[in-house]
Amino acid sequence: MACSEAHEHTAPAVNPEDSVSMMTTYGVNTLISDSGVIKYRIVTEQWDVNTVRQPSRWEFMKGIFFEQFDEKFRVQGYIQADTAWYFDQQRLWKLRGRVNVRNTNGLIYTSEELYWDGLRHEFYSTVFSRLVTPERTIEGTYFRSDEQMTHYMVTNSKGSFLPNDLEEEKADSTENKK
Repeated sequence: MACSEAHEHTAPAVNPEDSVSMMTTYGVNTLISDSGVIKYRIVTEQWDVNTVRQPSRWEFMKGIFFEQFDEKFRVQGYIQADTAWYFDQQRLWKLRGRVNVRNTNGLIYTSEELYWDGLRHEFYSTVFSRLVTPERTIEGTYFRSDEQMTHYMVTNSKGSFLPNDLEEEKADSTENKK
């Protein structure tokens, strides 16, 4: 009594909604220029471009490392994350995992999630973030900053401040009441 009926083993049809990448590239180390000037370097183990999924996106599931350069090709800062998505139509980066940012001013930012909005030219996060500068350390659950990370806001925060910071804040609030 062996199998008398043959069973056909077929996979279901591929639907347009399926997330098949149109391009997958391995071992990427590329330079990106703007008007003939090299601005960025991207290093990643795997880069998938998916134009079928909505919204369309680039996926960096094995991590990403960015470097930003000035016009003399000096490093201005870097960003690295365990996983990243770039939503090309919105010009929005979503960075997840161990997210680290560093700039030439000595600022170090760490979090588990960070968004980089290319249309608004800002970074933001709604999860716990830690910001370390040469002067202070700030931690909080909401972070927003310009792209240079020179003007930033951290709310629901705690951290270390210089005594002068608190005195300047008291003086500012006293002047505003007059």
